[in-house]
Amino acid sequence: MLSLRLIRGERPAALLRRSLVAATSAGTGFLLLAVLGHAMAHPSDTTGSVVRLVWCLVPLAAAVHLSVAVTRARAGRQLNAGLTAAGLGPGGTKLLAAVQATMECLLGSVVALPTFVWWRDHFAGAYTPMPIAAVLTLLVAVPLIGGVACGVACAVASRPRPSGPADTACTSRTTGTAVTTGAAADGRPSSLPWGVALTAAGLALEVYASDVTRSATGSLLPLPGGLGRIAPAVLAGWLLTAVGFILTGPGLVHLGGRLLSVYRPGALRLLAGRTLQWDAPRLGQPLGVLCAVASAALAAMQLYAPGARPVGLLTALGATLVLGCPAATALTTASAAGRSRQDAGGVLASLGAPASLMRRVTVLRTFAVFLVLAPVTLVVAWLASMPLAP
Repeated sequence: MLSLRLIRGERPAALLRRSLVAATSAGTGFLLLAVLGHAMAHPSDTTGSVVRLVWCLVPLAAAVHLSVAVTRARAGRQLNAGLTAAGLGPGGTKLLAAVQATMECLLGSVVALPTFVWWRDHFAGAYTPMPIAAVLTLLVAVPLIGGVACGVACAVASRPRPSGPADTACTSRTTGTAVTTGAAADGRPSSLPWGVALTAAGLALEVYASDVTRSATGSLLPLPGGLGRIAPAVLAGWLLTAVGFILTGPGLVHLGGRLLSVYRPGALRLLAGRTLQWDAPRLGQPLGVLCAVASAALAAMQLYAPGARPVGLLTALGATLVLGCPAATALTTASAAGRSRQDAGGVLASLGAPASLMRRVTVLRTFAVFLVLAPVTLVVAWLASMPLAP
């Protein structure tokens, strides 16, 4: 009941984010039920059903990632302070966040079931009965995984961090001041070299695997939607490249902030550059996921000509989830970072800064991030598609 009361009293923007979580959960549940329907209608095609189920893990991971981002972007300090004053300790707040995430995903699963039944009866033309236990298991998978992931994310985010010179230099975060000179403003995140190394290793594995397995057509893994086949080693190279992209994201965002701050920066460029460097650890990971997904989509567009193969409803739904969830996650994280700088905007206004300053800072930050991430995404997509080009 407490979870329902808190959700009901939230602002429209927060309710919109929770509605997105429910919608992505509904889409993922629909795909899982479609896999079960295919398995019941084609009992002899065991391999095809297993492949479809494996590819459903991608939108499932995207939906869970969005749920975690929405949970971490909750109203935060004020709400947690009120709950603590009401007698709900740190463990209770984590449990409450997990319960809320589970309820959002469960709402999506409840919507997915009648939607799938209606679609199957009117369009799929398959009337094979499905076991209730299997249906419930697939529908509970998304809420269960989402709730556990959100609880773990809240526990990791709230654990105490060791203090040091870099932490004491960044204590202005608690007062709301966005311009800092701590570790995030002085050096790039430590994950940048590892991300570059993993990206290079993934591209190298794709080239090697494509040369070795180009003639071994029997061992290729079918892609969803009839988009062809791919070697498992090449798929592993893609995954390795994606992980490297995610680790590289904070460093690239930090680089964008450094570029804004070079060569005699004015107040606008200095404020935008320093805040971007400070937010790089928070914004870099979801932006890295978005760039990894975008590079994979661009590589697929280069490999498969539009209109060569018809794209079905399930393929379009899966692609929408895989592309839309990282974009929504990045926007959610960016909005949470913007809310954390509201006090800084008040301080600047009290100093006589114009009201449009923070808006210009936001536009400049967005342009700098796009200027750094877009070329890297295009280059990685081009390199990833080269080994598979006919």
